[in-house]
Amino acid sequence: MAQWQDLLRLDAALQARVSQLYEGRFPREIRHYLCVLIESLDWDLAAGDENAASTCFHALLEDLQGQWIRSVQENILLQGPDYPGMKDYLLKNFEYKPLNLAVILSECLKEERKIKASASAAQACGSPDIDRKWKWKDMDNKINELKRLIMEVKKEMKSLEILNDNLDFIQKTWQNKVEQDIGLARSHAVVEEECCKRTNFITETKQVALQEIGNILNLAQPIVATLTEVELSEWRLRQQLACIGSPADTCLDHLQKWFTAVAEVLLGVREQLQKLKEQNNTPGSTDASNLPGLMAIIENQTLSLFTQLLANALVVEKQPIMLRLPQRPLILKTGVRFSVRVRFLANLPEFKCLLKVKPVFDKDVEEVKTVKWFRHFDFNSDECKVLDVDSPNGDLVTEFSHMSLKEIKGRTKGSIESRLAVTEELHIIKFVTEFRHVGLELNIEASTLPVVVISATTQVSSAWASIMWNNMLSTGDSRNLQLFVDPPPLTWEQLSQVLSWQFVCTGKRELDENQLSMLRDKIVDDPDDLVHWSKFSKNENAWLWIDGILDLIKKHLVDLWQDGSIMGFISRERTAELLKEKRTGTFLLRFSESRTNGAISFSWVDNSNGAEKIRARDGYVPRKRVDFSDNPTPPPSPPREPITDMDMDVETKLESHELIQELFADSFIFPEHYGSWTSYEKTASTPTSFVDTRCSV
Repeated sequence: MAQWQDLLRLDAALQARVSQLYEGRFPREIRHYLCVLIESLDWDLAAGDENAASTCFHALLEDLQGQWIRSVQENILLQGPDYPGMKDYLLKNFEYKPLNLAVILSECLKEERKIKASASAAQACGSPDIDRKWKWKDMDNKINELKRLIMEVKKEMKSLEILNDNLDFIQKTWQNKVEQDIGLARSHAVVEEECCKRTNFITETKQVALQEIGNILNLAQPIVATLTEVELSEWRLRQQLACIGSPADTCLDHLQKWFTAVAEVLLGVREQLQKLKEQNNTPGSTDASNLPGLMAIIENQTLSLFTQLLANALVVEKQPIMLRLPQRPLILKTGVRFSVRVRFLANLPEFKCLLKVKPVFDKDVEEVKTVKWFRHFDFNSDECKVLDVDSPNGDLVTEFSHMSLKEIKGRTKGSIESRLAVTEELHIIKFVTEFRHVGLELNIEASTLPVVVISATTQVSSAWASIMWNNMLSTGDSRNLQLFVDPPPLTWEQLSQVLSWQFVCTGKRELDENQLSMLRDKIVDDPDDLVHWSKFSKNENAWLWIDGILDLIKKHLVDLWQDGSIMGFISRERTAELLKEKRTGTFLLRFSESRTNGAISFSWVDNSNGAEKIRARDGYVPRKRVDFSDNPTPPPSPPREPITDMDMDVETKLESHELIQELFADSFIFPEHYGSWTSYEKTASTPTSFVDTRCSV
């Protein structure tokens, strides 16, 4: 129950992920009302044991019966859930297939734990979601306090204006009356004393106002530091990981709200200080206190905080991305259009149309001058844009949507020899602007993440390997454009995470522990569980093989990969173990280990000659289905019983899938394979239902 209750406390997005786990597979209502019992049973064991599955199934029925009896006794039938309906559902769908129920709940509970872990730990994606919400709430409270304090200062300043006006009126009016009536001269001393009292009170009020402004700045100082050094850095890290597939939240709404609010408060402080200076400079004003010196100190402190905030307010909201490669940002090809979006977080009306942003390629990059053969690029056209609020949400943003690069030949040769391949060369784009407002002049810059510039589409795969490696190593604000001169290794934990993200982005399903284990055995040969760059993307190029599989999924197998019909990464030896002693027609789909450009291996059980035999076809690349309309002999029926990673109720979908039909169609194209399929014609004539042939891998 603890797990389900924790899930109920998650935000709407994560609860939606939980809901999707059960959609079309198992009623959430049963999961909710039987959560205590469900979480107490060993569904992992039951998923591989028919007797254990049957025991768990009957335990659910008994619990439902018991809860229904209690609802009858307590006379809450109408208010309570439909226990008889839940029981009928279980009997109808799982009475003769309890193993299917065990598989579903085993997998759902595992996925629930992953979702819960992502919420409580948020691996490599900044602060935990729950902690982040508390931090954000605390930041909201502090900024609300800033707003309250500046309102108090404005009230004090309004009072000061009234006091000064009254004092000025008394002084001028009394002087006129004295000149008209000599008898009033005797009251001159009394009036002077009253004016002196009022002047002292005004001075005290100014000191109070300055003290309140000081309190604002003391509170604003850690807030500005947190925004610029912590929150903004964490957002950049989340954006960096999101670029390589992480589900991290990169929304800027909170940061913009805070930057805008603090900028507005500091702007208000500067306005009130200016009013104080004007009052002190009023003719006839006599102020023997140290207010001018104190105001100068506070003004400098305000200017420093305002500068720190605004210098960090310009961000690259959307990293460079080509339309042709929407899932692989930071790869740019010469002559091909790409887009970038820039936002100014301090979204005040005073700043509208104030900032003109210009992109500069490799600005302040030392390698441009010092590294021999380091390539030089520039934009095909000069493009400057003004930050405006014409966006749908009224943000200060601008989109550079028609940018493209050209290589510049014959530039400086440099003194340092470059040992980098084209796809290991890292570059950056900076966006620069000049800020001028109320006496403040400031140069502001924002930089993209390092990009790789290619000249041919065949370099995309290698370039993406460099982008992934760099973003997993160069976290936060660090920029090491010479990373690949001597690239540090990744831990397997880091690499496995980013590889799993690639499969989620491409096929909407992450790699499970068994698949990652197989990949680890293939890639890692270091005792410290490290993966070296040369092993991953140069000498043995494991990435080329993996990327070929990703391309295969994207073009042909998204639905089969998403619903778990392809086991994927599993060795030949393990395949033989899984198919051993299975009946004819049981088959398994995995990724070929012998083809580097992405292919399917198809293994099946053939007992047609009386002896168990496991047949296989390796290195199959799907293509368009063959039209058999002119073929007098229909293709043999597909295998009836897959071993998959998901529920066995996929028979109809799997039989009709293009890949399965294609595999069987090829038995006619290659007659020597036809004998392998004769048993399926016999099997097809006998109605069969999928039983759980799944084994624990």
